[in-house]
Amino acid sequence: MTDSTSAPAEPAQPDVRAYVANRIGYLELNRPKALNALSVGMIRLMQQALDAWRDDADVVAVVVHSPHPRAFCAGGDVRFFHDAWQRGDRDAVDTFFIEEYTLNHTIFTYPKPYIALMHGIVMGGGMGISQAARHTGGLRVVTDSTKMAMPETRIGLFPDVGMSWFLARAPGAIGRYLAVTGATLDAAGALYAQLADAYLPDAALPALFDRLCGARIDSGAQAVACVADAAASHKVVPTPDTSVLADARAAIDRHFAQADIGAILASLDAEQDCAAVDGWVEKATHAMRTQLSPLSMAVSLEVVERARGATMADCLRRDLDLTRSTFAHGDVIEGVRALIVDKDHQPAWRFKSVADIDRADVLAMFDSPWTPDTHPLRHLKD
Repeated sequence: MTDSTSAPAEPAQPDVRAYVANRIGYLELNRPKALNALSVGMIRLMQQALDAWRDDADVVAVVVHSPHPRAFCAGGDVRFFHDAWQRGDRDAVDTFFIEEYTLNHTIFTYPKPYIALMHGIVMGGGMGISQAARHTGGLRVVTDSTKMAMPETRIGLFPDVGMSWFLARAPGAIGRYLAVTGATLDAAGALYAQLADAYLPDAALPALFDRLCGARIDSGAQAVACVADAAASHKVVPTPDTSVLADARAAIDRHFAQADIGAILASLDAEQDCAAVDGWVEKATHAMRTQLSPLSMAVSLEVVERARGATMADCLRRDLDLTRSTFAHGDVIEGVRALIVDKDHQPAWRFKSVADIDRADVLAMFDSPWTPDTHPLRHLKD
């Protein structure tokens, strides 16, 4: 005889686990099959937790992390908003970005230290929930597995989630380079680009959590010091000044300081030492000519320039304006189709080359469908 009864199914785990331990609020990203790509539900869970902890005297700091080894967060759920737009559900797309950008601003203005442990893949929306940590008095911690990028030009988007604010403040022309090419940074490169503050080996993360749980934490500063001390205790750390990015810095500044994408490509074409820095110039030129949306590259360059001297609130409002225009008149639907949906990697971009783009085409993408009084993010203020 066999027992036909089965064990009760375990309850489904939420995509974000929000809990408090030793006066620290933890946001644990838990959507591993999607590499923790952010859904509207995840954004809402994070927002609710941060709102609840803001005035809670028993919570002195926040740590955001992933327990899954492959990724911290691979970005936003691009398949979701592609499908929503295709079926005519513009409200769903607007809601996603309005709530995501509101969360980004909540983190940027958070009154308690926010610490981001950024191992594995950290891209797109993952940057939006981590980069503001430094602004709160917290830390952005990278590891030996970190792969950091804003690869939006590959799918016809632009560096959103307020990243233009950070890229505009990166050393030299590095921010322009990263925005246009979507280049991936390792830990050393992230530190050099000032997009990370500290390094920990992946193997040291469990001990860090033990340390945070066991230490006496009476203030946010103590929580930050606990993480900083753990990072400082490791003798072997990446050296930013010897990173691939540092080696390419002079060339990046020379080429990507040019006025527009056409001038950047002409400057790259004139580079005499194309094989230097592991063929960096050849790789950048090849990607820009064959893989990236010409319109998105031009918009990305412009959005970084407009972020110089702007507030984060201004940047996020501009990001929302641009999401509308990129979905309605840009390349994002085609880019997501080619890379994510059909995976044929043959996008039919709106413009075949940067030579086909007029300045007016770029400026038109920045037109807002809202007035200042009706903008969905009008309430944001740094």
